[in-house]
Amino acid sequence: MPKRRKQPLPSKVTRERSSRCYPSDLTDEEWAILEPLIPPAKEGGHPRTTDMREVLNALFYVDRTGCQWRALPHDFPAWSTVWSYFRAWRLDGTWQRMHAVLREKTRVSMGREPTPSAAIIDSQSVKTSQKGGIAATTAARKSKGASGISLSILRE
Repeated sequence: MPKRRKQPLPSKVTRERSSRCYPSDLTDEEWAILEPLIPPAKEGGHPRTTDMREVLNALFYVDRTGCQWRALPHDFPAWSTVWSYFRAWRLDGTWQRMHAVLREKTRVSMGREPTPSAAIIDSQSVKTSQKGGIAATTAARKSKGASGISLSILRE
C-alpha cells in the first residue's frame, strides 16, 4: 500500500485572507462597534501581528457552523491563535463587556432604557415549596414489584 503524502501546512503568506466572504463575517458597521471593546495588546514583548477582526470572524464562523477548532478554514488565523484569544477573552470578561454593550445599543434603538429595570420569573423557572428542608423532599423507595417479577422469571 503506498504511503500517503502529507500535505504541507500553508505558510503565513498563503494564510492571508482570500477574497472569500463567509455569512458569519462582521460588517464594517459591526466591526466599528466591537473594535473598541477588544483589549489592547499586552505591554512589552512582540507587537500584535494578528488581525483582531479576522479572529472575531473566525470565532463567529466556529459558532455559526459548529466546526471543530482544528477544522477552521486556512484563510482565518491559525486555530490555536483563535482559541487562545477566545479563552483569554472568556477569562478576562471581554465577552461579557461586548454582550452588555450590544444589549444596551439594541435596547436604546428600540426606544427603551439601556439597562432592564425589572425581570420576570415564572413558576416554571423557579421551584419552591411551602415546607422547607428535609420535609419537602420525598425519599426514594425500592420497588418490590420489579424484584418479584424478576424472581418469578428465574424460577420458571
